[in-house]
Formats: sequence, C-alpha cells, structure tokens
Amino acid sequence: MMKNIVNTARQAFATGKTRSLDFRIQQLQALKRMINENEAEIKNALKADLHKNDCSAYSLEIMGLLAEIELCIDSLHDWAAPKHVKKNLMTISDEVYIHYEPFGVVLVIGAWNYPLVVALQPVVGAIAAGNAVVLKPSEVSEHTAKALEKLVPRYLDKELYPVVNGGVAETTELLAERFDHILYTGNTVVGKIIMTAAAKYLTPVTLELGGKSPCYIDKDCDIDIASRRITWGKFVNCGQTCIAPDYVLCDKSIQGKLIEKIKETLKEFYGDNPKESPDYERIINKRHFKRIIGLLEGEKAAIGGEHDESTCYIAPTVLIDVKPEAKVMQEEIFGPLLPIITVKDVDEAIQFINKGEKPLALYPFSNNKKVIKKIISETSSGGVTGNDVFMHFSIAELPFGGVGYSGMGAYHGKHSFETFSHKRSCLIKSLSMEGANKLRYPPYSQKKLDWAKFILMGKFSKKKLGLVLLPIVAVVAALILKKYRWQLAGRGLQLALAFQRLCFKQVS
Repeated sequence: MMKNIVNTARQAFATGKTRSLDFRIQQLQALKRMINENEAEIKNALKADLHKNDCSAYSLEIMGLLAEIELCIDSLHDWAAPKHVKKNLMTISDEVYIHYEPFGVVLVIGAWNYPLVVALQPVVGAIAAGNAVVLKPSEVSEHTAKALEKLVPRYLDKELYPVVNGGVAETTELLAERFDHILYTGNTVVGKIIMTAAAKYLTPVTLELGGKSPCYIDKDCDIDIASRRITWGKFVNCGQTCIAPDYVLCDKSIQGKLIEKIKETLKEFYGDNPKESPDYERIINKRHFKRIIGLLEGEKAAIGGEHDESTCYIAPTVLIDVKPEAKVMQEEIFGPLLPIITVKDVDEAIQFINKGEKPLALYPFSNNKKVIKKIISETSSGGVTGNDVFMHFSIAELPFGGVGYSGMGAYHGKHSFETFSHKRSCLIKSLSMEGANKLRYPPYSQKKLDWAKFILMGKFSKKKLGLVLLPIVAVVAALILKKYRWQLAGRGLQLALAFQRLCFKQVS
C-alpha cells in the first residue's frame, strides 16, 4: 500500500506540474481555504486531543500556520528567482547563478503536541519549493490526524499530497520506501530510527527534536517579569512543547522570591484550581501521564504536584532541591514539571549547561546584556531568546532547528523553502573568448600557473599586476576613443588652445 502511495506521488511529480510557481501558489491558497473553511472542526479536534480551547487552538496553531502560508505566497517568486553570485576573472563574461529546484517526493512526519501546525508548517515549505509531499500525522493526536486525513485530499492535489494515517507499523512501512527528503519532528530515539532508514538511500533529513532547554536567571534580573514569562512558556500546552523551559538555574538567594512570583502568576493565569481552568490543557494520554508522574517521584514540590490519571491532569509543578543526577534531570520532561537548580554564578550555570547535550532552546535572563552575550558565546543550542521564552520561534526570518541531539537542519519562512530545495550551481559560458581558456589547457608551464594564481587566487606580484592592468586600460581607452572620438576631438582642441594661451601669457 505504501509503495503505491509513494509511487503515485513520484509519478505525479514527474509530470512537472509542480515546477510551475502558479501551481504551487494555487495549492497554498487551497490549503489556506481548508483551514479557514474548517476552523471549527480543527478546533474541535485539538480540544479532543489536548483539551485546547478555541483561543489557544487559534493563537498557538492556526494563526501561525496561516501567517506562514501568506508569507510563502507573497514571497515565492522572489525566493525561487535565480540568485546571481560573484564571478572570478575566468568567468567574468559568463552567467553564474544558483537555481532552486525541488528534491522530488518528501516525507513529513508530524508530532502530537501541536498536531496541526507541526504537521502542516513543513508541508507549506515543501509545496512552495515544488515537491510532492507524503504527510504522516501523529497517530497519538488521533482526532487531529483523522481531520487532516479527511480534509487535505478535499483541497490539495490527491496524488501529489497524500495523507497516511496509522501507527508504528504504517510509519515503518513508509520508511522502507525511497524519499528525496525526510522531515521528522519528535524525540531523539525515533530520530535515530529515521536516520537509519534514510541512510539506505542516502536521503537527506531534517530532524526537529528536543532536549532539556534551560533558563538562567541572573541575580540582577527583574524577577517579576522573568517569572511571568517563564511560567507562561513552561505551562502553556501543559508543558508539552519542544522549546518549553525544561529547568531553571539561579542563585540560591533569589530562589524563594522566584517561587513566590511563579505561584502568584499561576493564580493569575489559571485561578486557584488550574484543573478547573479552561486555559490549562491536559497530558496527551495515560502513557505519557505515567511517564511524567515517574519523574515526579521522590522530588520535593514547592508548588503543585497534584494529579488525576482519569483525566490526565497534572498540576503546574515547581520542584526544588533537585539533584543534577535526579531522574527528572536525565531526560526531556515534556510536561508541567519545572525543576529549580541553584548555582553560584553565571560561570557555574554555563558549566552545568555544557555538561549536557545541546538543547533546542536557551533562555538567559539578565538586566546586563553582556551576561546574555557571554552565555550565547560560551554555550551551544538550537536557538536563543534572551529575557523571554519561545519568541525566536515567532520570527520567520530566523531558522528554527536544533543542533546535535536536539536536531539537524532548520525551517520556517524562507528557510523552509531552502530546506526543501536543491541549490543547483549553474554556469553558462560563452563559446567566444577561447584564448582566455589557454591557461587550463596543456602543455602546462610555470608561467601559466602564475597567471592562474593571479586570476583565481590573487597571488601575483605588483609588477606583474601592472603588466596585466596596462593592456586592460589600453583596451578600455581604445573603446572610449572609438565611441566618443568626435566629442573628445572637440575637447582636445579646446584644451590645446587653452594650453597655448597659458604658455603665451607666461612668456610675455
């Protein structure tokens, strides 16, 4: 079955219709209509999967996706235009440029935590780049996956953009097929499986994974603002966000104030009982619920800790006195638990961060930008937002992606178009001026090598440089004289008469 789906997509791509920018834009416009015309159904699916209310569903999933589509529609002609590059002396009269062409058939495997935007945002870039796309939504967010399986074929070309629903068996069967690019969003364990499958055909991959994204709060920071922003970023979507703050590093002297401010903020956001708040989501399923509760065992909760398996509810929880070797510090939490670890200064925080795998995001808070820049320069992460969380994700001009265990490759905006495009190097030479090519033809000599060094590497003596420039200047001068000989003749006569008058005046 999967072989037929992929083969059909490949045959449809081979017709060449995706090469047309107008066709790509038409498909993107159809995708936009799909979202707008079925907004209520999409919101219902997100509520059934993750307990997201209408406002959360629109602001965190639908709005960003629509903005991405609009950006691609408005920018596609510019992005896809040939990009001319600098030439050397050997190619000075030639046409040299980068041509963007689609890879072919792309596989996009979505994630369950933001099941609409994480599935479709890469698809937008892949369509804009001219590829056929096989979309595999996450079966964990089953209601959204079913909605995509039903809606996408109604609006997009069925052969070029099929949707495959199912679990591990279907994904395994898909990965046995040959693709021209694979983008996967999820965890590191599955990321390794994706890379292993891709290696069979040397298929390029983009992996959007996760990791333990740290916050560092400097002693001189405005704790009120820092706690408010961190609280929002940690507990939105019940902590099930790949770039959520995973833990906090701070000086022991500010830990108490930080906890109090987080407690106040939680009450402001979700009321006295977050379980009753329409703005607080739920854990996706009981398997993930049990995993997170396992991380909570044995830890000291300064805030929260309450949970209810029947509704997959875990309260916003802040942990203190957490040891670096604790279980909660050994894996990405991906839930509403926020450990606080005390450090004596920024240098110790940097050392702590660098002992772990490179995170997907990093969030330093300080009134002193030098502290933030120091952390940026001495650590590595997929992205950084200073004095806030998440916001680098919202800038389409910034590439979004990980490094090391947090992923490889990037997308968003133009970066999505480039991720799904082959940058083809193109040079078109003239069949004239063959004399200039003698340097590369046998028989070889030191003189030819010296000329080649000058032309290609700039390694030539000033004396030889003068010898080169002299004939060039002579040729340019001859061309100018030929084109403007009558004007120059008149100017020359005027100059001669003026010179003669000057000489006569000096003699007399």
